[in-house]
Amino acid sequence: MERTWRWFGKKDQITLEMLRQIGVEGIVTALHDVPNGEVWSPEAIKDLKDYIEKAGLRWSVVESLPVSESIKYGGADRAQLIENYKISLKNLGEAGVKTVCYNFMPVIDWIRTDLKKRNADGSFSLYFDRVQFAYFDVHILKRAGAEKDYSAEELTRAAEWDKTITEAEKDQLIEAIIIKTQGFVNGNIKEGDKNPVVLFKKLLALYDGINKEQLRANMKYFLEAIMPTCEKYGVNMCVHPDDPPFAVLGLPRIVTNADDIDWFLKAVDNPHNGLTFCAGSLSAGIHNDVPAMARRFAGRTHFVHLRSTQVEPNGNVLETSHLAGRGHIVELVRIFEKENPTLPMRVDHAQLMLDDIHKTYNPGYSFLGRMQALAQVMGIMAAVKTEK
Repeated sequence: MERTWRWFGKKDQITLEMLRQIGVEGIVTALHDVPNGEVWSPEAIKDLKDYIEKAGLRWSVVESLPVSESIKYGGADRAQLIENYKISLKNLGEAGVKTVCYNFMPVIDWIRTDLKKRNADGSFSLYFDRVQFAYFDVHILKRAGAEKDYSAEELTRAAEWDKTITEAEKDQLIEAIIIKTQGFVNGNIKEGDKNPVVLFKKLLALYDGINKEQLRANMKYFLEAIMPTCEKYGVNMCVHPDDPPFAVLGLPRIVTNADDIDWFLKAVDNPHNGLTFCAGSLSAGIHNDVPAMARRFAGRTHFVHLRSTQVEPNGNVLETSHLAGRGHIVELVRIFEKENPTLPMRVDHAQLMLDDIHKTYNPGYSFLGRMQALAQVMGIMAAVKTEK
């Protein structure tokens, strides 16, 4: 598989020169300065592509060309936003950037409650704590009907925490759930926004009355609209699974298990409609057999995210080493190297460690942890190749 790396553009503290030295071949990036819904111009695409190629690398994958919320919930401006999306796909295809990772998750991109969960070795991981999330949902967001989504024990523990939690801890939880993990990805809410909880509730309200069937219909409408453009310009679309892959905040979820993946692949049965196989997202669902899913959908996978998680008995999810957990990275490499060896692959979130601990990287995207993960995966790849 092609060794790629998610890079956040020319302002990224991690330079392309650094990435060449650690074995990266391709870059996964986006035009992060272009507001959601606006067209990516040929000039802007060429400028970034030339910059990457001048460093001796290639722009392998767009992650991501955001799908505007209005497309997801079927707003009045959906048609125009899809037209803009098609123009951007055309411009990317003509520039030779042929793989686009996107998601169809309402409002949120990915959710964690703790961005620096301390591990026994002193490193830090991203973490999803069900009680902390229940506290956010019930006591901070105050979402109507939220209580029915949690167990009696979770609600009791959240209520107990409410007696002792400080304002600083509340702010930290809000920052982890709806600011730090969202702002650098899709821009719905970003650092510096006033009243982020109020803004978040307004976004959730856009999906009042939208159930899973309606969200599926909207996704099918979007994919059917863009497939002719994808076919003409050779662009592969690959949807990212929901993260975490289970119901949250009363929102419909669309890519959480094998049945969901099977549905969208058959709903728009076109080879340009494919999957980003994210081992981390899928392994966070105890219902998912990750290697079995990789074997089943390898032929329609256009991009691979390698990371792993450990699901604790209480349902909490820890992002763990690339050599441990439910992601079964060794087996995934074996599967994809055999079934689809030209795929771009990037190591996803990794531990925060050593000198990176006090730096200001985006959550999950520090340098040293990902460098360690890439080295581990490169070793796995080399070993797997000897098995052939």
